[in-house]
Amino acid sequence: MSCLDDLKRVDQALERASAIFADLSGRTNRVETKASGDPVTEAERKVNAALRAMLPRRGEGWLSEESLDDTARLAVRRIWVVDPLDGTREFVAGLPEWSISIALVEDGQAVVGGVRNPATGETIIGAVGHGVTYNRRKAHPRDTSNLAGAEVLASRTEFERGEWAPFMGESFRIRPCGSVAYKLALVAAGRADATWTLVPKHEWDVAAGVALVRAAKAEVWIPGGAPLAFNRMEPKFPGLAAAAPGIAHDLRDLLKHHVDMGIEPHRRSV
Repeated sequence: MSCLDDLKRVDQALERASAIFADLSGRTNRVETKASGDPVTEAERKVNAALRAMLPRRGEGWLSEESLDDTARLAVRRIWVVDPLDGTREFVAGLPEWSISIALVEDGQAVVGGVRNPATGETIIGAVGHGVTYNRRKAHPRDTSNLAGAEVLASRTEFERGEWAPFMGESFRIRPCGSVAYKLALVAAGRADATWTLVPKHEWDVAAGVALVRAAKAEVWIPGGAPLAFNRMEPKFPGLAAAAPGIAHDLRDLLKHHVDMGIEPHRRSV
């Protein structure tokens, strides 16, 4: 199966998901609370069902925030990793910082990704070896070479909890934003210089963003040095960072110092 076929499937799935959200806009969107305490909406459950019907083919696995995990995925090479609505809190609050996130993982690596923010009309799609497009035009990471003045996207929730306080004296600019998939996609497309979180994230939160950053030939890693491999029994990472190539080395050093000093935020997934 060709990568171009995979990209087409992602593109079509994002269009379908966006249409569902558009169809439900203006209606009462029931919000429930999951056992984890996180909100979930009727809309994202409908999108999840549609994407599951569209994406996996024979021999391909499935992992989604809104589906019961089936460990049969561990036995296949190709798996779709999906978050039908990344940034539910922002969606419910009416903030245009949420997204649909779709990734294809092959042999443990995120190789194809698509992130769409229906509220802003931004679509970022890419595959390793094929680059990244932003609203169907070729996109590239920024050529920033110094952390001074760089634009860093922070989790809005983490920022409001005060977890970015240790970074407030640094020379870069911090801009709070919702969806982690959206933040990673913006770095890949050259709309920001870097983003990171030292809070655990599930694979469905970051798989599409990681694929896009890799496709754009920017840098993505786990602060602390853990391997960035997907489709694991426990699909969660201790944190994640991404940056334009020119500042990645300096940012790695900064975050390593932060982790080594033991200055860690609340250890929960958001």
